[in-house]
Amino acid sequence: MSNAFAASVSKTPVTIITGFLGSGKTTLIRNLMQNPQGLRLAVIVNEFGDVGVDGDILKSCADENCPADSILELANGCLCCTVADDFVPTIEALMKLPQKPDHIVIETSGLALPKPLLKAFDWPDLRSRITVDGVIAVADAEAVAAGRFAANPEAVEAQRLADEGVDHETPLSELFEDQISCADLVILNKADLVDADAMARARAVIEKEAPRPVPILEASEARLDPRVLIGLDKAAEDDLAARPSHHDDHDHEHDHEDFESIIVTLPEGLSPDEIVARVERLAREQNILRVKGYVAVPGKPMRLLVQGVGARVRTQFDRPWAPQEERASRLVVIAEHDHINRTAIESVLNG
Repeated sequence: MSNAFAASVSKTPVTIITGFLGSGKTTLIRNLMQNPQGLRLAVIVNEFGDVGVDGDILKSCADENCPADSILELANGCLCCTVADDFVPTIEALMKLPQKPDHIVIETSGLALPKPLLKAFDWPDLRSRITVDGVIAVADAEAVAAGRFAANPEAVEAQRLADEGVDHETPLSELFEDQISCADLVILNKADLVDADAMARARAVIEKEAPRPVPILEASEARLDPRVLIGLDKAAEDDLAARPSHHDDHDHEHDHEDFESIIVTLPEGLSPDEIVARVERLAREQNILRVKGYVAVPGKPMRLLVQGVGARVRTQFDRPWAPQEERASRLVVIAEHDHINRTAIESVLNG
């Protein structure tokens, strides 16, 4: 077979990056974009919430190996719920680019189940042209070690005694377990924030939840050699049975009503320190999972990127405001549905 013919019939590999809110998925992809090993990349970003923070971050890294027209956003939707309507047309658009990508990277929403998306690659119109090189789950080592994604054993036992028919799983624990179950590689990110004992606990949690042995790598700032991320050659679409999900027994009843996002517009004139203090207070007083967005700081020509995961809040000036861009300060706040209290959240953030 000639090299030209082999190239014409070869499938385009796809890497699916999954993981909970704030685990470091976008940072991992940004690092990959900066060292793509000579590959022409395309990136699909799926976010929960209308303010496209992750997509903006990645577009700021666009270059000749991953041009801006190869970075596509699917905002305020769940890829695992909208495969036919959103995902397939997006893949089709990428495959029709003048220069077809060598490799496609998909960042799922932090609230998305990976398996329904993986099943889409078994569709005949995709299967002949695309293969899933691997599913990578990114986990926050500190959060995993602290048991934030596992069901509370004491609460479950109390519920069991009160009602034998109670569902012992929480939305967070189910989601975390499904993401780990689907993975070919797990990255315990933010290793710099934990000690050896906490990392060992996090590893033990992953090993317990994984239905089969998978490599577990530690990373800080999601920095890893790209060669361990690309080229897994798993053809994961052929291996669905080995990736059990809580939703295998019925028609994908994953309901994002378990979670909710709201957008809060901040008052003018806040300093970065004031914003950080308010987001930290929000994490202490409300059961908030994630806060992210952009803020206009008086006297500063650049946008302030705000990222909060629990009580950890980071800020940085990412780029100048564009001439026609509204200098608005908006934050996306994400939590489980029952923990979203707009009045209380706005009271904290607006002061």
